This record gives sequence, C-alpha cells and structure tokens, in this order.
Amino acid sequence: MMLVMTRITSRRQFVGAGAAAMLLSAATPANLGLIFPPAGRGVPEEGLSMYPSSVHFLVEGLGLKTMTPDGYDAVLDRIVPTSQKLASAGARAIMLMGTSLSFYKGAAFNQKLTESMRKATGLPAATMSTAVVDGLKDVGGRRLAVATAYNDVVNERLKAFLAESGFEVLVVKGLGIEAVEGVDSVTQDGLIKFCTSVYKMAPKADAMLVSCGGLRTLEIIAPLEKLNGIPVVSSTPHALRLGARLLGLDGRAPGFGRLLAKA
Repeated sequence: MMLVMTRITSRRQFVGAGAAAMLLSAATPANLGLIFPPAGRGVPEEGLSMYPSSVHFLVEGLGLKTMTPDGYDAVLDRIVPTSQKLASAGARAIMLMGTSLSFYKGAAFNQKLTESMRKATGLPAATMSTAVVDGLKDVGGRRLAVATAYNDVVNERLKAFLAESGFEVLVVKGLGIEAVEGVDSVTQDGLIKFCTSVYKMAPKADAMLVSCGGLRTLEIIAPLEKLNGIPVVSSTPHALRLGARLLGLDGRAPGFGRLLAKA
C-alpha cells in the first residue's frame, strides 16, 4: 500500500516503484476461465501441474452427456452465457475446453464460436480445437496420425476439420467412447499402447494428435514422443498452453514434451 500512496519524487524512486509493481503482478496468478463440456468438472489437474502459481483457473460446465453430434447440439446455446458468467467472475481470458464440441461442425463454425465468446465478453477467447491446430503447426506437423476417444462418426468430423485446417490425416482411430464418463476408464498405460498402435498404422506421420479433452494426456506426451520419434500434441495440455498465452504468459511447461518445453 505504501508503494501506491507515497509520492515519487525522483527517477530512482520511479524505477524502484515500477520494479516493485512488476514483482507484485508476477506474484498474482491471472484468472483463466475454462468452459468444460461435462458438468461438475473441477480444476484440471494438468493445469495445476503446468502452471502451479502463474494461473488461477475458473471452471464452469455445460452438462454434456454424450460425445455425439446430438449431444453437442444440446449444449451449444449454453456456451456464450457460460463465457459471460466466467467474465463476471473475473476471468481475463476464456478457453472452450472440449475438442469435439468445437470441431464437429467444421473450421468456420469453430471460428464463429470463438468470435461469439469474444464479442459477448470483450475478452481474449479461443477453443481447444484452435489450440491443437496451433500446436500442430508449431511443431511443424503436416501428415498426422490421430488417436481419439471418439466413435467413427466424430472421427470423420475431426478428419474433415483437420483437412480444412491444412493437414493430411494419414490415420484416425478412436476408442469408440460416447458416454462422457467413459473416458474415466482409460488408463495412462492403455492410452500409450493405443496411441503407439495408431502411429504404427501410419509410420510416415510427422506428428501425432491425441484428441479428447477428457483424456489425461499431460504425462504421456514425452513418453510417446520418445517411443515413436515424432512430436505429440494433445487436447487439454495444449489448450491450457494457449489459454496461458492469451493471458500474456509464454505458456512454457518444461518436462511435458517438445512443444511445452519452449515458448
């Protein structure tokens, strides 16, 4: 409080005051608003591992029941009001978490969703689908092996979205999960084995995408990259990276794969 109330009478005091203000700002986590498709989703453990002190997470859910086009249609009208609720709670940026919720109607629809959240809140906003596209471009990926939690219908929607976004999908294979709670049964070891089997179907791939925000993927990125020799982008970690960047941070989270190790 003394810093704010004391009159600054010299350049030295001015510089010292500015430095103190920067330290205070750096020590205060920035609020990132997260919209999750299912209801009752708490603060993502991956976010706490990646940004334990620099980001404070505000979380709201939409009540999605199934990872199907009908399921997504049922919650679309809740996205903008939920983004406004997060803005009112103090969010400085908004991320729509849920890859399939934003890609299932194509690239133009994904952009429309983003613009609607920005317009409604006046805040920086993005989707998980945009985050994985950005991540794949940042690692230089063009020919993709794609492992998902989805059924074949949703996989075809993802393949079309990625093609619209400039990628060649060599293979896309899913776990066939439709009920949202079904992702909870997927183990990390099982997911590593599944993703590796998908890569073996397309050994000429130059990047892998692991798609579904409900899958816990942060800790498997580096092992997958080591096993298969190509960079890996996955839904929740790289959406959190983009969210951090919307807040003005560099998004780095070393120890969790190639992309997260660099600004």
